[in-house]
Amino acid sequence: MFPLVSLLLQLLASVSPSHLFACSGGAGAGAAAEAGKLIFILAGQSNMAGRGGVTGDRWNHVVPPECRPSPSILRLNAGLRWEEAREPLHADIDVLKTCGVGPGMPFAHEILNSAAAPAVVGLVPCAIGGTKITQWEKGTRLYGEMVRRARAAGGGGSRVGAVLWYQGESDTVTRADAVAYKGRMEKLIRDLRSDLGLPGLLVIQVFE
Repeated sequence: MFPLVSLLLQLLASVSPSHLFACSGGAGAGAAAEAGKLIFILAGQSNMAGRGGVTGDRWNHVVPPECRPSPSILRLNAGLRWEEAREPLHADIDVLKTCGVGPGMPFAHEILNSAAAPAVVGLVPCAIGGTKITQWEKGTRLYGEMVRRARAAGGGGSRVGAVLWYQGESDTVTRADAVAYKGRMEKLIRDLRSDLGLPGLLVIQVFE
């Protein structure tokens, strides 16, 4: 199992299942897309976007077993349509970089293997490599896109389980950014909860 996925699952284990699976909130991918999905927003920078198997500007196209596609794992593509999820999940999102394997697929498989597994996991890729948290503040293009995609993913009985946030390396370059990070992250969470109308939205943060 990827170390990040193991960490995320440990964090989820500390959360009441009733909270995770009860957080309320295009066509495509057949009947599975019409079923109620448990949605996870994937946001942050390169480690969330996926750089596994990438050397230079080339991905080796090796997909580990834990990242295999499944009819029960969908992704919201750049055109806001649901499709069966396949690596690289962020290929049409983080378009200025070469994407590879990331933590989204193994995480989704583990959710499907959990005791209270949903019928379908919906992944909403939003991560962009090399970004600072100020580029995700309310009013920025990245924040607007994340909210727009999260809203598009809802409906039809779908529920937002959590935002998986993997970012921070770009904010360690200066002491000022590092000191300001906590307050900026707290504001980002407040803004997301407000704009998505989900006061109990779970945000799982992993530091780089």
